[in-house]
Amino acid sequence: MPAPQDRLDATDARLVQALTDDPRATVMALSQRLGLARNTVQARLTRLEAGGLLTPFESRVRPEALGYRLGAYVTVQVVQRGLEEVAAALAALPEVLEVTALSGAADLLVRVVAVDADDLWRLTEQVLALPGVERTDTALALRRYVDHRVGPLLERAAGGDRPADQR
Repeated sequence: MPAPQDRLDATDARLVQALTDDPRATVMALSQRLGLARNTVQARLTRLEAGGLLTPFESRVRPEALGYRLGAYVTVQVVQRGLEEVAAALAALPEVLEVTALSGAADLLVRVVAVDADDLWRLTEQVLALPGVERTDTALALRRYVDHRVGPLLERAAGGDRPADQR
């Protein structure tokens, strides 16, 4: 569980909801919409950004807009104690969007993009050639039914409603 300063309170959640509705809103517009002082809004935004609680703007750019129309998930099995090195090597590949450590048979789940099937082949061969990688398995992403979202969680937090285990 995150430390208390790493959690959004109801006011933070309302602020992030307002930014989601209008990402270009000024601090003044946000303060008027939420009924908060401009300095309060600015201080909260600064704290959220500095604490890494807001994702970078680049996460809103779809890879398709850059010519990467093919998406895939690559599971990677890594030699014992090689996880950090492999993760760092994966982070150096521009086509790697996310790397997540897993429990179970695979050690890492890697979200990648490619221009086409040949490009994906090149990329998966590159991943397999990394020192410490024992095995990979690739699955094409065919269609996304639910995009990354936190809106429903923000609504819950803004209303003060908590999950059952935190009541």
